[in-house]
Amino acid sequence: MAEILAAMVFVAVLVPVALEGLQIANRAGVMADRRRTAAQLADRLLTESLATESWRNGDQKGDFGEDGPGYRWLLETKAWEPALSGAGSETEGTMRAVSVEVFFLVQEREYSARLTTLVEDSAE
Repeated sequence: MAEILAAMVFVAVLVPVALEGLQIANRAGVMADRRRTAAQLADRLLTESLATESWRNGDQKGDFGEDGPGYRWLLETKAWEPALSGAGSETEGTMRAVSVEVFFLVQEREYSARLTTLVEDSAE
């Protein structure tokens, strides 16, 4: 009788721990999948923005509609300052950092993926 009671206590402790582990593994899988999708969407938007030069229109935001339901984006441009003073002084002030950040939800918590590149800001 004591062995059965000990087994029941062991199972009562083990089952919640195992379920929590499964929930964490599931969340990690969903997070990885959504982050990969967000990175793909950000790459596509950043490439399109550079090709059409729409990044010159300033900061923008929106969503992906049917192409990416549940994902929204923010495109920002800002002046790029070289990390080392004196490095590239002839191009200083002509480069811009263009960033696309894509936001998504996992279990009602917001995460994001960000891609940034440098572009020459010369008026042609």
